[in-house]
Amino acid sequence: MSWQTHYAEHTMPVEEAIKRIHSGDRVVTGHACGEPTYILDAMVAHADDYENVEIVHMVPMGKSPYCAPGMEKHFRHNGLFLGGSTRAAVAEGRADYTPTFFFEAPRLFSTTLPVDVAVVQVSLPDEEGNFSLGISIDYTYEAVMQAKTVIAQVNPQMPYIYGKTTIPAEKIDCFVLHDAPLIELASPKIGPVEEAIGANVASLVHDGDTLQLGIGAIPDAVLKFLTDKKDLGIHSEMFSDGVVDLAEAGVITNAKKSLHPGKYVVTFLMGTRRLYDFVDKNPDVYMAPVDYVNNPFVVAQNDNLVSINACVQIDLMGQVASESIGYKQISGTGGQVDFIRGASMSRGGRSILAFPSTTKGTISKIVPLLDEGAAVTTSRNDVDYVVTEYGIAHLKGHTLRQRARALIAIAHPDFRPQLQEEYERRFHEKF
Repeated sequence: MSWQTHYAEHTMPVEEAIKRIHSGDRVVTGHACGEPTYILDAMVAHADDYENVEIVHMVPMGKSPYCAPGMEKHFRHNGLFLGGSTRAAVAEGRADYTPTFFFEAPRLFSTTLPVDVAVVQVSLPDEEGNFSLGISIDYTYEAVMQAKTVIAQVNPQMPYIYGKTTIPAEKIDCFVLHDAPLIELASPKIGPVEEAIGANVASLVHDGDTLQLGIGAIPDAVLKFLTDKKDLGIHSEMFSDGVVDLAEAGVITNAKKSLHPGKYVVTFLMGTRRLYDFVDKNPDVYMAPVDYVNNPFVVAQNDNLVSINACVQIDLMGQVASESIGYKQISGTGGQVDFIRGASMSRGGRSILAFPSTTKGTISKIVPLLDEGAAVTTSRNDVDYVVTEYGIAHLKGHTLRQRARALIAIAHPDFRPQLQEEYERRFHEKF
């Protein structure tokens, strides 16, 4: 049977496709801006047809209506990373959170979280009948490979991206045609604090470095201060529109990369249509599953790898909480540790944790001790550079006493006196 015949025979309305999902199934979906919201919304509209369907994904960018109160009988979300539309359900006991390093997420689908149904969004097919998973490769690729049933929304607005991104038509059981704009993430507002942090971080970046960037105002602020650099590269779990600016300015060329020279290497994307058009059939973009892109041993093959991430709190020993506020889970481990450890093993590598010194000017992010119940995302042994708007602290290879002094020096001035008191109590000497 030709792929065209398979495609035609397995194309159906969404209401027909979701009948392939049964009560008690585990459904793994594409995530972030690649979330197949059209199919998920159809499932919720037919919630009475299901009992105890588990929905597994990472970053939620849609409204996650299956997490709404009253849906408990029909759906239970299992988050590998939480967001605004899923936090309350976990906090209230109506959903679950499973900790994992991002690069290990695909392995779960062949071990503790076997996949009944993968629900994904794909591009139009190429001439050989291959559909690109587009902007969500990450764990989604392995979910498709492991699933008993695959339901795909075929969206002409999904970019076709090169790399290990494609699924042959024969692997997909149900095709649902739906042309709709992808979820977009607008560029964040960059204020004076973010600009100061961006300038401090940029001072640690050298010509020819390869970057891993997170998302938000601080990574975008960092990019703003890199315009005078040369031949930067990208090997990152994701990137956004700010990278396009530097690519068009000739700052990011990937020419000096020791692994995949000339290529932007990434596992998922979040941004606006401008970003999606930039990566569409771009031969310089290489996307691959997260168990390759984020694997610390792969990351380390990039010389001069600089990872840039954020956190919620850091204590005076250098322990980092990046995913919870006390007992409340707010996000997930994600790829922070993957890249911090990869950068540590990279020849000339550096890892940077960059964040404002306070939350809303009233709560210090540099604290004597992490809040009770807070999960340690990155251990004190892994932390290298810490950056706030007040400067740079280098922790790796330094004593607890030296770490505390360096962190207090970059804390907000309003909170330094109480941190100094803690220093004197703990180390038995005047600050």
